[in-house]
Order: sequence, then C-alpha cells, then structure tokens
Amino acid sequence: MPRSPRPEDKFTFGLWTVGWQARDPFGDATRPPVDPVETVHRLAELGAWGVTFHDDDLVPFGSDEHARQEHVKRFRAALDETGLVVPMVTTNLFTHPVFKDGGFTSNDRSVRRYALRKVMRNLDLAAELGASTYVFWGGREGAETDAGKDVRSALDRYREGLDLLAQYSTDRGYGLRFALEPKPNEPRGDILLPTIGHALAFISTLEHADMVGVNPEVGHEQMSNLNFVHGISQALWQGKLFHLDLNGQHGPKFDQDLTFGHGDLLSAFFLVDLLENGGPQGVSPYDGPRHFDYKPLRTEDISGVWSSAADNMRTYLLLKERAAAFRADPEVQEALLASKVAELSVPTLSDGESYADLLADRSAFEDFDADAVGVRGYGFGHLDQLAVEHVLGAR
Repeated sequence: MPRSPRPEDKFTFGLWTVGWQARDPFGDATRPPVDPVETVHRLAELGAWGVTFHDDDLVPFGSDEHARQEHVKRFRAALDETGLVVPMVTTNLFTHPVFKDGGFTSNDRSVRRYALRKVMRNLDLAAELGASTYVFWGGREGAETDAGKDVRSALDRYREGLDLLAQYSTDRGYGLRFALEPKPNEPRGDILLPTIGHALAFISTLEHADMVGVNPEVGHEQMSNLNFVHGISQALWQGKLFHLDLNGQHGPKFDQDLTFGHGDLLSAFFLVDLLENGGPQGVSPYDGPRHFDYKPLRTEDISGVWSSAADNMRTYLLLKERAAAFRADPEVQEALLASKVAELSVPTLSDGESYADLLADRSAFEDFDADAVGVRGYGFGHLDQLAVEHVLGAR
C-alpha cells in the first residue's frame, strides 16, 4: 500500500480540473461549479502541495476591479490557511468568442493586442502569488483551413508576443520561467507547435530563449501517437522541462484527460521511473511540480471528483514504489547489464581520441566481426517483462 501524499511530493492540480462541470460538446454540465476556496481546502486535505489556475478560473471573465480584488483576496486567504502554494499560473485565451481565431496569432490585430494585455495583467497576479512558472497553451492558435492562415506570419506574431511578455516579466523582476504546452489539435483542427519537438525548435528562435521551456502533457503527445517518455527525455536533455501535466490517454483520439495511469499504464510506469530515478545515481532529474491536468469523468458526482483527485496521487505513489522495486531487483540489474543499457552512456570515442585515431583502430572496422556481433540478442523483451511483473505486483 502506498503512503499518503505529502507536500514534499509536490503534487498540484489546476482549478479547472476538479472544477470541471463535465460540460462537453454533446451535453450540458452534470455537476455544479466548485468554489476555488473549497478546492484549495479539499486539495490540502488530500495532501496536495499546490494549486494552479487560468485567470478566468479564479476571476470570472468580465469582472470589474472591485470584484477581481475580492476573488483574489478570498483565494489568498485560503492559501494562507492551508499552506498550499501557487507554483504555476496560465491565461485563458480560448474560451471567449473573441479568441475564436487565437490570441497571439489571430488574424485580427486588435485581438492580438487585447490578448497581450490580458496576459500581462495575469503575469502581475502570478508574481503577486509567488508563482515561478507561467504556462502558455495555445489552444486556439491554429487553423482549420490552409487558406485562412499564413502560418509563417502566425509564427512571427507568436514569437513577437512571447518576446514582449518575457521582456515585461524581466523588466519587473518577476523571475518567471515560461513554459509552452504543445497539443496537435482540439479545439482547432490543427494547432501551432503541436508536439514537444515543434515547441523546442520554436523556442530556439526566441529573444529570451533561456527563460522559455516546455510543459508537455501525457495525453497531448499520445494523441499524436508519440512516445511521451521519449519526449520528456529530450526536454530534460535540453534543460527545457520547466513543468509537466500528468493524465491518462488511450492513444490517438480526442483529448481524454483521464486520471493518471488510466491509459497506457506501462508508459506511466516508465515516466515515473524517469522522473524519480532517471538522474545520476538515481537522483531525480526533475524537481518541479507533479501537476495533474485531468478531468473527473462526466459520470461522477462531486464525491467522485475528490476521490479521483486522490486517485491521481495514489497511482503516482504506487508507480513510484514499483519503480524503486524494479531498480532494486537483482534480476533487473542483471538484465540491464546484459542489455548494455549503461554502456550507452559511455562516449563512443575515448577521451582525447580523434577521428584519425578511430581510423587507425583496426578493431573498430577491419577486424570487427559484424556477423558475430549481429547474432547477439539484447534481451529487451525480458527487461520489459520484468517491468510488467513489477507493475502488476508479481515481483
């Protein structure tokens, strides 16, 4: 049995997750709204560390300044009472009809200017509440028709907007890091920066590239039939994993936002293993929030909302236990050695060796027995079976 969640686990949830009223394109809400203050208290009771939000999750769109301050005041009081933190904030640039063609990349220049002002206002609040990361999900930054969007100009405008906002944050000493959240489609037919790789390539063009990373989501990469563990590994390799969203997904279909682990369980296992044990000598290579961006099933009542929130953390901790047991298993260690997994970290050229030295080494080519080496197996299937058995609790 896993232990109970603790703040040091850094589990966080968005207000929009447990607060989802289960309204979808085919049906009305099945649950009442949840007060953000109640969310803070309930998450604290469950052992979460923090809570995140879009601006409109906390302050309803169109609120006047007095109402806005009252919403923020109540929320801050709840944070103080519970000890929950706000490690990440983001902006809603997708719900209101004004953003139907995007925020930063709308064909309408006035909408782009409005979107920038909306974000700048929320950057102020993020800094006020002590957030360290600011996420940008461009859900409406895209198109359904190739004729209606000049993608090269759209990327220019996307870059212009992020450069301006990064400068704004820097000038005010907010210390925020920006994280782009890729998604291939939905709600737009095609969304700009659809995968981790697209986002990383785009970031390299930014004026403040050093302060911009990625916020990958399990379901978003798996919607493209991509390997999420590989994507996270590359983001870590490039020092760009600033935040991440955990949930479950059954392959390339609509964005399901299932409870973490309630999709590709083996991938979830290897993800937790990477996050917890993937650094040198088992040191975690990622020290940020374990953020759950899921939606309680539409079939659940309000009690099911809170039990499913707890399920996310329980599943993560179960997989963390299984991953530790997997790594400590002597048979696994023997299999890893047989598969030469650690040998991949050894440079192909020795220290100080040049291509001239490689050309002079007959054992590397002239005397290399490719046929003999070619018949050797790596035992990867056995390694995977050992992982499956640990996930199932059979070892």
